[in-house]
Amino acid sequence: MEHSPFFLLLSTVLLLLTSTPGTQSQPAAAPAPPGPTNVTKILEKAGQFTIFIRLLKSTGVASQLYGQLNNSDNGITIFAPSDSSFSSLKAGTLNSLTDEQQVELVQFHVIPSYVSSSNFQTISNPLRTQAGDSADGHFPLNITTSGNTVNITSGVTNTTVSGSVYSDGQLAVYQVDKVLLPQQVFDPRPPAPAPAPMVAKTKKKKEDGDSSDDDSPADASFGLREVGSVRSDVLVCVISISLAWFYL
Repeated sequence: MEHSPFFLLLSTVLLLLTSTPGTQSQPAAAPAPPGPTNVTKILEKAGQFTIFIRLLKSTGVASQLYGQLNNSDNGITIFAPSDSSFSSLKAGTLNSLTDEQQVELVQFHVIPSYVSSSNFQTISNPLRTQAGDSADGHFPLNITTSGNTVNITSGVTNTTVSGSVYSDGQLAVYQVDKVLLPQQVFDPRPPAPAPAPMVAKTKKKKEDGDSSDDDSPADASFGLREVGSVRSDVLVCVISISLAWFYL
């Protein structure tokens, strides 16, 4: 049985009208926006940073970094020591530190600016870390390069950058072969000797001055006694001569 063109057209329209919306193709979903930068998640994904992650969390530095990276445009560079780096420390080193010293140790691995791998050759030393004062004896961190090797020294630790873990233009994370030990915590310098007190010297001068003053009246009194003695002798002589003339 042949169908007329009208019948075929009608059948096509009815088929389209009765088709369910679920059978129509849907547009591809847009990719989800990237989440906030989280240092500990980056390190967890990279692996072999378990101890450093634990220190970041227990000291509260992880929360500080989260806020800095997601609430400002400030860059951050982190030198992350691997688990094997911590195993090379003396037994009990971490447990011997106070809470404040543990915070300083972790912050010493953080530079409050973004440093790309190409910037290491032109960087200015000493670098200031988030631990604070970069002066000698406190928290100095110096970086030098030799070919493709990046050397780091803290005055206590000498190590190298062994690889790049993460970089996005705001955050850079590099793996280091040793834990960076700051001088302030692990090699504190003795305080400079206090200058000699000036008060004692001044007092001595005053005493010397008083001695001079005391001597002057004594000298004057002695002179007066000498003059008085001469006058007495002259007077006795005059009286003796007068009496001699009188009896003659």
